[in-house]
Amino acid sequence: MPRGRSTFSKRQKEQARQQKQRDKNEKKTQRRQDQPEGVGVVDEEEELRQMREHAAEQAALFGIGVDEDEPASAEVLPPSGKQAQR
Repeated sequence: MPRGRSTFSKRQKEQARQQKQRDKNEKKTQRRQDQPEGVGVVDEEEELRQMREHAAEQAALFGIGVDEDEPASAEVLPPSGKQAQR
């Protein structure tokens, strides 16, 4: 039984899609192999250090981790980030 034109077109389209996916995966694998080994580790360490610094700044800003005996002096800033005039 002969197949119709639409079946042939669908099959060609699906084959093209699968080939594109294979090419994409191959390029991805190639990029991973070409990337130097130590680069990702250094970036992760630097990112963690920056995150810790940011967390410490935020904790200081909101008085988290301050001794319970001392009152936390927090100044509320408007959303624009500028100090309110008194």
